[in-house]
Amino acid sequence: MNGIALNVVLLLGSAVVIYLSCEYFVNGVEWLGRRLAMGAQATGTVLAAFGTALPESVVTLVAVAFGTTAASKELGVGAALGGPLALSTIAYATVGIVLLVTHQQFPEGLAANGRFERLARDQRWFLVLFAAKIGLGLVLFAGKAWTSLIFLAAYGLYVRIQMQQPADPDEEEELEPLKLTPRTAEPGLLPAAIQTGIALIVIFLASRLFVGQLEHLGPALGLRPQLLALLLSPIATELPETMNAVIWVRQGKYALALANISGAMMIQATIPTALGLIFTSWHLGAPLILAAAVTAVAIVVMYTAFRRDIASRKLLAGMGGLYVVFALLLVALRLS
Repeated sequence: MNGIALNVVLLLGSAVVIYLSCEYFVNGVEWLGRRLAMGAQATGTVLAAFGTALPESVVTLVAVAFGTTAASKELGVGAALGGPLALSTIAYATVGIVLLVTHQQFPEGLAANGRFERLARDQRWFLVLFAAKIGLGLVLFAGKAWTSLIFLAAYGLYVRIQMQQPADPDEEEELEPLKLTPRTAEPGLLPAAIQTGIALIVIFLASRLFVGQLEHLGPALGLRPQLLALLLSPIATELPETMNAVIWVRQGKYALALANISGAMMIQATIPTALGLIFTSWHLGAPLILAAAVTAVAIVVMYTAFRRDIASRKLLAGMGGLYVVFALLLVALRLS
């Protein structure tokens, strides 16, 4: 088996492992949220999002903090911009596509009980922070690294607000038995935490393997490091969020699926940005600015859809078209 064929086999194999691990992760994190008396929104935006956002945050950390070449720094900054792009287009599109394929619709109660309003508020938070991170990337000045504290504080405030949100009465739905203790009707906090932690470790390792295969395939496809980080690496590092969305939508748990995506986006707007500000000059080139523009359009669309209660499965599925537009513009403008 030649090198490229082996890369493809490992790529597909790691994707399967990520999906299977996500089955255990979402099952564990639901029980963990239940034991910690957290509602579906907080479980998705804080617990699930923090866990599944680790792979892309680690990619940025390793690249910008421990990378010794300019290419490595570019990869890290590109990953910090590529993550939000993939989440706001591909992840939301996945939810819409799964809804269409399974012939499901968003229930009316999802908007009536204020969950769409909470999601709209998340998009607004993200848009403000995203505009700030892009603005900082357009200018050079001494002491830019200190602005990283703003983004870290913003995420801390976001988590505090989410944790203080009251749970909706209808969120106390029946959960599948914890896979680690399938015969126990009400598993304790420790078993739920152990299952979630083990699943997260496997997801992390499989995600690193997935990214590694993409990094080997990138040069074979003629992609520069920054473009690899923008086009391919985010698809890999956002795979856990996307897989979670598939699993939760298939189970009819739409609030968890959407909250996981919006929560991961908030992490992407803050943690990787702070790392980039600390360890690099955080100066954005043309491809990154284009990625930022497409991401902003996607967020404005989703904010409007959630705010006006017009979010539908077809609208979400159509968000994937913005990612295609981004790729085509890269080629048309000769930025690749």
